[in-house]
Amino acid sequence: MRVVMFYHSLVSDWNHGNAHFLRGVVTELLARGHRVDVFEPADGWSRKNLLRESGHDAIAGFHRAYPGLQSRLYDFPSLDLDRELDGADLVLVHEWNEPRLVETIGRHRAASGGYHLLFHDTHHRSVTDREQMARYQLQHYDGVLAFGEVIRRRYLEEGWAEQVWTWHEAADVRVFRPRTSQSHLGDLVWIGNWGDEERTTELEEFLIGPVAELGLRAQVHGVRYPPAARTRLREAGLSYRGWLPNYLAPEVFAAFALTVHIPRRPYVEALPGIPTIRVFEALACGIPLICAPWEDAEGLFSPESDYLTATTGKEMRQQVAGLLSDRDAAQAMAERGRKTILERHTCGHRVDELLGIVAELKPEPVRSHRTETPVEMLK
Repeated sequence: MRVVMFYHSLVSDWNHGNAHFLRGVVTELLARGHRVDVFEPADGWSRKNLLRESGHDAIAGFHRAYPGLQSRLYDFPSLDLDRELDGADLVLVHEWNEPRLVETIGRHRAASGGYHLLFHDTHHRSVTDREQMARYQLQHYDGVLAFGEVIRRRYLEEGWAEQVWTWHEAADVRVFRPRTSQSHLGDLVWIGNWGDEERTTELEEFLIGPVAELGLRAQVHGVRYPPAARTRLREAGLSYRGWLPNYLAPEVFAAFALTVHIPRRPYVEALPGIPTIRVFEALACGIPLICAPWEDAEGLFSPESDYLTATTGKEMRQQVAGLLSDRDAAQAMAERGRKTILERHTCGHRVDELLGIVAELKPEPVRSHRTETPVEMLK
């Protein structure tokens, strides 16, 4: 099967968590013998920021870590869909694409046929920014892949799509697995971005405060930390290390005793049941995990068995201290969490689900010749 994917970026994970899952899915599809072509915009904001901060060495590092993965840069006005989609069996279009591209691909499918077309939503905007999401024209799509049940229901309630499937993110266990570290760098590590004020209060309560009060050796990795935030981290004793290529996260996890998950406020308030991909990846790496409050409404894990949950900063301090003092209990919990990932939440599981969804769809009509030029389709 030939799979064509239009996503924001495969190469850059700078403030772009979807790249993590995308890499794992593409790797799994390729391993099963499918042909995969990933298109990303040449002027994508994640790629531009990565190059500005870390230069071309960051791109080279990605290719060393994922030698089998490639993406094709495109400029939307000159994109020839007849050529690029010739022979495609399945086309996936991510919600970070601009609405004009989403609509144009839908119109191409309606005119040419021959492939299945799915929209993939991995963000909270369908709930928090209805007007923005309503701009997407999906009438020529087979349906939507939503990364949580609340998003699936939202599309159906709004009438944005007739068929919507829940398709959770997952861990790429080829990369995210327990590693052995030659050094112990500290007690706690947090890998996550500042969050545009969406979790400033939460970071203070569940990360900065507990680290300072317990006097822990702790590190923070991520981007978009303003000067005031960096100052606060330093005052609390946390070492800020900036952007971390996601494929290096397993090595960093291995050098620390535990990690924490602190979701952004929109995910807690509007999207119960949807964890960020960091939860899947941390558990896959076998590091003990403590979560700030979020509701596992869809029963993905076994809370208090796979990981601990702290509802207040005081509870976070107590649980961090408890895991640091009882390493056997911490290790047993980490092993249970990894077992859950391997049994239910790998990119292999998600590719199985994707192929099952495609099998449910009615056969596509025979491909026809182009009836509209790319320029005409934009009018």
